[in-house]
Amino acid sequence: MLRATWNQAIIAESDQTVTMDGNDYFPADSLNREYLLENPQTTVCGWKGTANYYDIVVDGEKNEAAAWYYADPKPEAVKIKGFVAFWKGVTVAE
Repeated sequence: MLRATWNQAIIAESDQTVTMDGNDYFPADSLNREYLLENPQTTVCGWKGTANYYDIVVDGEKNEAAAWYYADPKPEAVKIKGFVAFWKGVTVAE
């Protein structure tokens, strides 16, 4: 079971993650959405497609664009559709 934490809050927890490019992607239903806010930022990966972002907010502190997902990934990355990954100080561990 992997757990994503930031500022001592559990952002996501699942035993059904998918690993791609060294990142652990959590299924959408494993997210504690109370900590997530949509962020308008997008980036483009040549083989995965356009990434969308969430800010993580815990106890009034914001970690901007610290979670990302591919709403409509390219065929090569379809296995991460509906999954979210983390960075920027978010700890992912068992």
